[in-house]
Amino acid sequence: MNKINTNTLSEHAWESPKGNFKAASKNVSIELGRDPKSMDLMKRHPFDVEILRIPPGAIPYPFHSHSAQWEFYHVISGSGKVRDDDGWNEVEAGDAFIYKPGENHQLQNDSDRDLILYVIADNPIGESCYYPDSNKWNVPLPTRRCLRSETIDYFDREE
Repeated sequence: MNKINTNTLSEHAWESPKGNFKAASKNVSIELGRDPKSMDLMKRHPFDVEILRIPPGAIPYPFHSHSAQWEFYHVISGSGKVRDDDGWNEVEAGDAFIYKPGENHQLQNDSDRDLILYVIADNPIGESCYYPDSNKWNVPLPTRRCLRSETIDYFDREE
């Protein structure tokens, strides 16, 4: 058995160049030995687990959908909103929700305390993402690149 304690994991924070998107995460699966670049499912793992922390007022990612990936979310603490094609829905501790491939989604913490969620994804090989607000695709080419008719930056037309 490979075991870790998520309370002792390092948190990796990120922020977009203009600060419109930010969050932090603990990459549970990576700490358990997941090799995201491997084609071997024994090394790649069949799913990825992350503990996502969204600070007050923050949005972690642009509105997007996945070509093949499923994402399951479980709110551990705090509250916020989840956007889909029908608009925004309130979420709070204990709520669980799932997005299948092709369903646009986005999270926002509109409260005054951290929103913390488990995110579990199946991470299929060759996964790409579509960003409808900026009409671009994020594709693995051998490294991830955002494209319209030319290579563009990930945050192009988002900030």
